Amino acid sequence: MILKKILYFCIDMDKDFDKVLRRYNQYLRLEKSFSPNTISAYNSDLEKYINFLEGENKNYLTVKLEDVHEFSSVLIDMGIGATSLSRILSGIRSFYRFLLLSDIIDVDPTELLEYPKKARKLPDVLSVEEVDDIEASIDLSQPEAQRNKAIIEVLFSCGLRVSELCNLKLSDLYLDEEFIKVFGKGSKQRLVPISKKAIKELMLYFEDRKHVDIKPGFEDYVFVSKFRKKNLSRIMVFAMIKSYVEKAGIKKVVSPHTFRHSFATSLLEGGANLRAIQAMLGHESISTTEIYMHIDMSHIREEILTHHPRNKK
Repeated sequence: MILKKILYFCIDMDKDFDKVLRRYNQYLRLEKSFSPNTISAYNSDLEKYINFLEGENKNYLTVKLEDVHEFSSVLIDMGIGATSLSRILSGIRSFYRFLLLSDIIDVDPTELLEYPKKARKLPDVLSVEEVDDIEASIDLSQPEAQRNKAIIEVLFSCGLRVSELCNLKLSDLYLDEEFIKVFGKGSKQRLVPISKKAIKELMLYFEDRKHVDIKPGFEDYVFVSKFRKKNLSRIMVFAMIKSYVEKAGIKKVVSPHTFRHSFATSLLEGGANLRAIQAMLGHESISTTEIYMHIDMSHIREEILTHHPRNKK
């Protein structure tokens, strides 16, 4: 590996830490393209680790995984949170990967290192009734009101990200087959079923859309602005939803992403398979989708507390 030879050829075999650290910083700057601030943070975290090892009379070149776990435990005792701890451990792992690449060590002690699980804040979700209330708050006599109603229904019925909604094209709609084609993160393509209600709202909107003078090059976008004459921005969708949520008197924190969470939660509560939900949401990892299991369990707990005979007074 040519770059490895360029970066590491002059590291002395005496493995002097100062020399190793200088080359490590070179590696972070040249090969990893890290900013000076990021490199400074890595060095600060590494200094904590080295100081800990010195206090334990241990050499950074001969440590075991257990030693890194011990360092992690000390940080937890100091009140370091999961996010900060993960960042520190990530820096230590990066350092040992560098040492391995440099042939300074033969075995990476952090290879099996696990990061702490971060506490997940369960997002707010909307019930079907609350979505209906939001749609009912829309005054259909106002300009672009039908477009906005269609937006809310598509978000809830298809579980789209706001960026996916803003970039949705007419050529991606297969309404006769009740599917839409979505381009998600990394331009990954997926097919998502669309409800009959969402199709109905879209068809009503398309009648209004005929009267919009759309700029050349933007004719294929589904949701366009009468005033901008091109596709909507994310900020416009955020502002529109916030306005209708306030009119509906809903006190929850609601954003376009809330409809995506509500879509997934409704599917799970209805008995849908988690893998199917993963595919419809376009999640690369099933672990991302598993957050909805926690939401569903909260719902199930409420149902048990409400309806189980032992909980009734």
